[in-house]
Amino acid sequence: MILHKWEDKLTKVDSRINYDQQTIDSFGQEWQKFDQNKLSDSEVNKLFNKYFSIFPWNKIPDSSVGFDMGCGSGRWAKIVASKVGHLNCIDPASEAIEVTKKALQANTNVTFLNESIDNVSLKKDSQDFGYSLGVLHHIPDTQKALSTCVSLLKSKAPFLLYLYYNFDNRPFLFKLLWRLSEIFRSIISKLPNSLKPILTDAIAIFIYWPLSRFAKLISWVGLNPSSLPLSFYRDTSFYTLRTDSRDRFGTPLEQRFSKEEIIEMMHSAGLVKVKFSEHEPYWVAVGFKK
Repeated sequence: MILHKWEDKLTKVDSRINYDQQTIDSFGQEWQKFDQNKLSDSEVNKLFNKYFSIFPWNKIPDSSVGFDMGCGSGRWAKIVASKVGHLNCIDPASEAIEVTKKALQANTNVTFLNESIDNVSLKKDSQDFGYSLGVLHHIPDTQKALSTCVSLLKSKAPFLLYLYYNFDNRPFLFKLLWRLSEIFRSIISKLPNSLKPILTDAIAIFIYWPLSRFAKLISWVGLNPSSLPLSFYRDTSFYTLRTDSRDRFGTPLEQRFSKEEIIEMMHSAGLVKVKFSEHEPYWVAVGFKK
């Protein structure tokens, strides 16, 4: 496993398992509260395109079978399922699987698997594609989790990955702000579930909203706001701000990686021809199994 330079591990890795139950429970509660059904189709599609802009749709057949590792609310799976032959939605949180089932109830080409990455029932070398967006950095041993995902793929199959970045392409101010935010996350993530939403909503109101709308104002006057904190959210709804605030500050286990670390992990897992998205969110990457 690559040693992370930015953050002390919040949970020691148990060689017998590779999941953190508190984090699984936290996400189950999050997706029950924020099931994404209030998002407009235009916003979902816009967010989807930011994450999937480098995915090689032309490399997989219409009849392809693939997986969504950590499907959460199913917001990505709903779009992907319309483009492929069959999609396996996998999540260890039973609450998340129920939310995904509801979101994709009209889709007949989806299998829902309430399984952790340690006991996934898909056969190795069986999948035409796979993706895991914003998930593997919440698993104690991210390298092991990534290797497990890749083991499910057929040779030359693509895998799309998004991991939290450690601001390696950002100035000192970004890094300082993240360090300060970690203090609040370490406290809020340990609070009872009745208190978490109150505080994360307050963060969305008093921090996410003003900073993101200031970035939007900067873009309106013709300037580039990308160097400003939370500029990624300048065109998103308040619902998305609340969701991501809950995700960021309410999740017990979180790790961040540099671009170089992600490249090394992807290569170690057996992925080649690694390519990164040139825009936010950083770092989204795609690779192909050897």
